[in-house]
Amino acid sequence: MAPALRRTYGLTLGETGVLISATLVGSVASLIPWGLATDRVGERIVLVSGLAGCGVFLLAAARAHGFWQLALLLAAAGALGASVQSASGRAVMHWFAPSERGVALGIRQTAIPISGFLAAIALPPIVRAGGVSWGFAALGIACLAGGAVGGIVLREAEPAESGAPVAASGPLRDRRIWTLSVGSALILAPQLCVAGFAVLFLHEARGVPASAAAAALAVMQLLAIGGRIGAGRWSDLRRSRIGPLRTIALAAAVLVGLVGVLVAAPLAVLVPVLVAAGAVSMSWNSLSFAAAVELAGYGRSGSAIGLQQTVLNVPGAAYPGLFGAFVAATTWRAGFVVVAFFPLAGWRVLRALTR
Repeated sequence: MAPALRRTYGLTLGETGVLISATLVGSVASLIPWGLATDRVGERIVLVSGLAGCGVFLLAAARAHGFWQLALLLAAAGALGASVQSASGRAVMHWFAPSERGVALGIRQTAIPISGFLAAIALPPIVRAGGVSWGFAALGIACLAGGAVGGIVLREAEPAESGAPVAASGPLRDRRIWTLSVGSALILAPQLCVAGFAVLFLHEARGVPASAAAAALAVMQLLAIGGRIGAGRWSDLRRSRIGPLRTIALAAAVLVGLVGVLVAAPLAVLVPVLVAAGAVSMSWNSLSFAAAVELAGYGRSGSAIGLQQTVLNVPGAAYPGLFGAFVAATTWRAGFVVVAFFPLAGWRVLRALTR
């Protein structure tokens, strides 16, 4: 919806980036409390109440007047919707043994590219028919439906063995989880800046129609679905989450850097590389989740995920706005090249967990 948001509210590129990251901003303050709540009361209550509240605020965003009102409503929706992170991650920890957990979390993580794929297909015609208000209303209804489904199908179970030692000091004092979180936060940058700005870049910088640019995003999301499941299965076979995670970080750095080099190349050359860069950049999340829950153990997995996602979302909330402002001040080429260094730095940080 980025092009329509810019037209409707008269936004700058930087303001558009702020709206793209507004839900992440809201989640920063709520992820650790949601994680602690999940460990205390269970995943079902947390997931249902959070998604329902998220849906209500997205419906309110459909009637927003002005940039700041919309940004605040989206931040509130993000704060409530963040419940799904710890709740669904802990549920997978609950139900699956270590030998299955990578692919199980990979399937769980496909929720993001699946929703991205559906949104890329469905939102452009919805917005054309009724404007951005219809778009936000559709998202709100989807969240309410997701909360209802979660309440029906999610059940508590006896915990599976975690397969990893539990730190006596808890996740907040576990240096391994902090290292994992910081490294993952660096690897996150291309996911938000490449996938988040792909439609805007193709539409405004290369003159691709918005619907065609959205189709490219849909393909990117579709490939990311397979990438997340494949990465999870790979980590199960290797009995390692960190090794595959570091390899994907290197691949993302190379592909995003290549996008920067090919910014002005023919679309037949640029678009496949852009799609591949976005897909690879979105394929690693399940590995970071699995590593966090296994380092913490079942009883503390909710708070571990809450901590990890908070550390991811603090810079994650800033990435789109900073990227948009940087591109506006320089060029798209410079923006993509700079972003390519972030997963490279994450690869280096995570090296400490392989010793």
